[in-house]
Amino acid sequence: MATGTRLMPHSRHAPRAIVHAQDGVTIVEFALLLPAFLVMLLGALDIGHTLYMQSILQGAVQKAARDGTLETAAGTNATPRDAIDAAVRRQLTQLHKSATITVDRRFYRTFTDAAAAQAEPFTDSASGANKNGICDGGEPYVDNNNNNVWDADGGNAVNSAGARDNVVYMVSITYPRMFPLDKLIGGRGTTSLSATTVLSNQPYGDQGTDGEPTVRHCT
Repeated sequence: MATGTRLMPHSRHAPRAIVHAQDGVTIVEFALLLPAFLVMLLGALDIGHTLYMQSILQGAVQKAARDGTLETAAGTNATPRDAIDAAVRRQLTQLHKSATITVDRRFYRTFTDAAAAQAEPFTDSASGANKNGICDGGEPYVDNNNNNVWDADGGNAVNSAGARDNVVYMVSITYPRMFPLDKLIGGRGTTSLSATTVLSNQPYGDQGTDGEPTVRHCT
């Protein structure tokens, strides 16, 4: 009985001791915070990789554009331009072999036109009430550069560019994310980046002219 009497107070205080016990609390808290910490860490790494890819892309575009303004790469000779584009592709695919890369060039007579990239004027819905913002269905437009097509960006094919013309050089890259966490919220697990620069061809000759604008009709 004496022994039982001594145990009774201890048993009465046992629930209170359990409530105030701290053994194992740290590891439980760590287990609860670990998933969120890992998501933040992987997200930070993915953002850092994206910023690095953007920096490399911009640098590659700037160099390619400068090389493209030389007389040997400008004009109608496509071979030097192809070599420049291939160098850009090699540099980017070294960072991500699964990347999809697209390269585009457009030229303008003035830097102002290149920066604006405005569509050639046209009359929307001349032959109907489509009002779709696209020159089609025989709608009349002003062919400012006289290349016989309506240009939504007002530019022209780069193979007609010459001395002193302003060339817009554009490169886009799409690649799978390093850590596709965006799939958890319905994303596609890919990243798309682009870089654009405008440079003038060297003054190795007289600049060409487009002549007087011509009114044509879209097909």
